[in-house]
Amino acid sequence: MSINFHAHLNAAQYEAATSTEGPVLVIAGAGSGKTRTIVHRLAYLVEQGVSPAEIVLLTFTRKASAEMLHRAQDLLGHAGLGGVRGGTFHGFAYTLLRQYAHVLGFERGMSIMDRGDAEEILMQGKDRLQLGKGDRKFPKRTTIMSLISKSRNKELPLSAILQKEAYHLGVYEGDLERLAEEYTRSKLEYGLVDYDDLLFLLERLLTDHPQVREQISHSITHIMVDEYQDTNLVQARLVALLTKPGDKSPNVMAVGDDAQSIYAFRGANIRNILDFPQTFSGTKIIKLEQNYRSTQPILELTNSILQGFTDQFSKRLFSDKPDTQLPEHIFPFSDRSQARLVTAKIVELSQTYPLDEIAVLFRAGYQSYHVEVELNKIGLSFRKYGGIKFSEAAHIKDILSFLRVSQNIQDVPSWQRILSHIPGIGPKTAQKLHRAIVINDQQFLHAQKSKRPGLETLLFTLDGLRTESLSPASAITFLLDYYLPIMREKFPDDHPRREMGLEELRQIAQGYDNLDVFLSDLSLENPDPQDQEQQEAITLSTVHSAKGLEWDAVLIIDLVEDRFPSKHALNDKEDFQEERRLLYVACTRARSYLALFSPETLYSRELQGSTPTNISPFLQEIPPHLLSCYREQFAGGLSLQKHAQQDTSSHCIDIPSPESTYPPQEPSTHRPVQGTYCRHKIFGRGKVVARVEPNKYKINFPGFGLKLIIEDYVQLEQS
Repeated sequence: MSINFHAHLNAAQYEAATSTEGPVLVIAGAGSGKTRTIVHRLAYLVEQGVSPAEIVLLTFTRKASAEMLHRAQDLLGHAGLGGVRGGTFHGFAYTLLRQYAHVLGFERGMSIMDRGDAEEILMQGKDRLQLGKGDRKFPKRTTIMSLISKSRNKELPLSAILQKEAYHLGVYEGDLERLAEEYTRSKLEYGLVDYDDLLFLLERLLTDHPQVREQISHSITHIMVDEYQDTNLVQARLVALLTKPGDKSPNVMAVGDDAQSIYAFRGANIRNILDFPQTFSGTKIIKLEQNYRSTQPILELTNSILQGFTDQFSKRLFSDKPDTQLPEHIFPFSDRSQARLVTAKIVELSQTYPLDEIAVLFRAGYQSYHVEVELNKIGLSFRKYGGIKFSEAAHIKDILSFLRVSQNIQDVPSWQRILSHIPGIGPKTAQKLHRAIVINDQQFLHAQKSKRPGLETLLFTLDGLRTESLSPASAITFLLDYYLPIMREKFPDDHPRREMGLEELRQIAQGYDNLDVFLSDLSLENPDPQDQEQQEAITLSTVHSAKGLEWDAVLIIDLVEDRFPSKHALNDKEDFQEERRLLYVACTRARSYLALFSPETLYSRELQGSTPTNISPFLQEIPPHLLSCYREQFAGGLSLQKHAQQDTSSHCIDIPSPESTYPPQEPSTHRPVQGTYCRHKIFGRGKVVARVEPNKYKINFPGFGLKLIIEDYVQLEQS
C-alpha cells in the first residue's frame, strides 16, 4: 500500500520530500520537522523505484543515520532500505578507502588508528625529536593532537590555530610544527591513517584517479546530506566529487539551517551552505518555516534575532501554538544575584513543569558556577553538559582543600590533595606527614623540609591562613599567590580557562563573611551521578551542547557584552555573527517559557569590584513589545519594567533603524585620520586615535577608554 505523503507532511515538507531531480537545498528552521522530511524523502525515492543501493545518506552521527533508516523502513513496511549507503562522512570514506586502498598505495590494506594509537605515534616522534625534555609545561599529547586535528579540519596553519585558540602555547609554536611534520612522516612510514586522514584520502582518491571517481559516482543516483551547515571545507568538496563528472544537474539534496551554524571552532564553514546554490547551479531552495516546538511569542523573538544576520537565507518561523506569555527579560543587580533569581525562578517553574523539562543555558561552562552553588544549597539536583561541574573541577577542589585544612587539621583527604602538589610526595609519605603535623613532630618535619623545599613554603602558607582572620574572599586571594604557579605548571594546556574558574570562586566567596559557612555551602554535593540519572534533574548546559535538544522552559544567563557575545567576538565580524547564531539556537530550545537574564553589574578582577554592564547587542535590537521586562527590586523580588518609550532609563530599548544595525550591513569605505569622530552601537561617540591595519581602529570612548574595533562596527561622522 502506498504512503499518503500529503497526510504526513505540510506543504513545504511535501515539496522537499518529492523534489527528487536536480540539486535541492532545504533550509530547515529550528523545530521544523527536518528529520521527518528526510525520512519521507527516503521512502518516496524507494516508492518511485530508486534502488536503495543507489542512495547515499550522509549524517554527522551513526545514531542519526540509523534512526532515519529505521523510520523510513517502518513507513515502507518492509526491509527495503538495507542497501542505503552512507552514515557519517568518515564512516562512508573508510568503506570506500578499504575497497580502493591499493590504488592509493596501501598494498597490504589500510590500518586506521584510534585516538590512543595516534597519540602513541605522536609521542614516539616527540621522543625522537627530543622535544619538551624536562619541561613540565610542554603541552600534553591530547592537546597537541587536538591542535593538529583543528589545523587539518580548518585547513589553516598550526600557527594560526595557536594564535586564535591557544595563545599561551605560542612559545612552543616551532616545536609543535616540527612534531606535526614528524607525525605525518611516521604515518607514511608505517602505512597508518588517523581519523582526519580519511576525508582527505578519499578526496585524493576521487581527484587523482578519474576512473575511480567515475566508477563510484555512476553507482550513485541520489545524495542526501543532513546538517549541511556543519560541514567543513573538505566535506563540501567530497559531496561535489561524489556526483557524476560533467553532470550539470546532479541529484544532491542538502538539508540544514545557516542560522544554526555554531561549530566554526571544529572546522564547520557556513559558506558551504550559503554558497550551495552557486556550487550547484539551478538549485531549488525550499524553506521549512513551520515550527512544531515553540509558542508563537518565542518565535517572534527568534525571528527578530534572525533579522540581524548580514548574510543569510531569510525565513520567518511560525507556529500553531499561539499563547499569550511573552519571553521575559530579567535584570538582576549582579551576576551573583542573578544566580539567586535563576534558582527562585526554577522553584517557581517546577510547580508547572517537571525538573527535567527546565534548562539553564550559558555561553561558557564557568558561567554556571554561581547557579550550581545556589542549586546545591537548596538541594535541587542538576545535570551539566559542556564544561566541568564546579564541584568536580580539579583546581576548585585544590583551593577548597587548602581552606578546609586551615579550618580542620584532621582533614586527611584534603591534606593528601595539597601535599601531592609537592614533587616526591606520594600517598604514603602524605600520610606520614599528616601524622607528624597532627602531633607536631618537628624532627620528622624538619627532615622532610630539608629533602623537599616546597614543603616549607606550603606549611608557611597554611600557617598564614590559620593565623590571619580572613574573609573567605581574602583567604582565596591570599592562597592564589601560592597556588597559581602550581596550577600553571600542573595544567599548562588550559590554565587560562581554569583561572577564570578560580575568579568565579572568589566572586562566590564575596557573598560570605564566614569561612565555615562558605565551605559548608560548597560541600553540599550534587547527588551521585548514577542516582541522578534515575531522578528528575534540571539541565545546565552550554549552548553548543544544547543544540538538537529542547525543554518546556529555558533560562539563558549572562546576556551582557563580553559574556554573550564573548569578548573576542566584538572585534571579529565572523565571530560576532556566530555569537548571534548561538543566541538563536539557545532561544529556539524553549517550547513554552523563555527567560533572558542580563545582570546590571559584573565583578571585575582588574578593578577588584563590580562594574556596570552593557546588555547584549543582540537584545538591544529586539522591539520592546516582544518582551516582558523585569528588574530586581531592593526590597526583593521582581517588578515589571516599563517600555523604553515610557522610561528612557530602561534597557528594553526601541529597535534601531536599519541605518544603525550592529554591525553595519556594509563596511565603511572612509578611512579616517587621527582625531576623526565616530559612533559605535554600544560605546557611543568616540575619537579615532589610530588605524590598525588591515581593518581596525583604536578609538577612545569617554567612560569606556580605548577600544580596538573592526571598521565594520563603527559609523564615521562626516567632517
